[in-house]
Amino acid sequence: MSKFGLVLLFVAGAALSWGVYVPTVHEAAQKLNSNLRAFLFVGVAYFLVAVLIPAIFIFILKNDPTEKGTPNFDLAPSLWGLAAGTVGAIGALCVIFAVTNAGKGGAIYVAPLVFAGAPIINTIATIAYFHPVKTLPDWKFFMGLALAAAGAAMVMLFKPVDAPHSAPTSTATPAASTGAHS
Repeated sequence: MSKFGLVLLFVAGAALSWGVYVPTVHEAAQKLNSNLRAFLFVGVAYFLVAVLIPAIFIFILKNDPTEKGTPNFDLAPSLWGLAAGTVGAIGALCVIFAVTNAGKGGAIYVAPLVFAGAPIINTIATIAYFHPVKTLPDWKFFMGLALAAAGAAMVMLFKPVDAPHSAPTSTATPAASTGAHS
């Protein structure tokens, strides 16, 4: 598989995983009758996937397939890793509270808003702070950001809503009188 094909494979894996995150955690919350209990299990899963798997590769197998140069656990880069985990966990907690406050059916529009807004913020943070650019990108780049924002707005404006339930109408006719009187 080409390097680009491998990148696309992992991009698809991330999109699929994050794409089903909100409905999956919402399902757990419904079954557990608590969004915070569902989030607790998200944390357990993060520990299993984000702590145990790297620890096995780094300390047991002594094979870090992502290594570039001389790896380290220096304080400043380690703090950046902790910051990344913290903002990720805060984001997940914000999703939990957004879905909680959105009520029944809220998961269907919370995720599109989050996942439309996040790339816009990511892009602005990257070009403004993390990897500043000397010249601003072409106007079409910013048009893409505007379209993403417009898409998020359309999700809110046209989100599916259940029709209000009306009182059932009766089509039954009263039973005919038999003429017998008591």
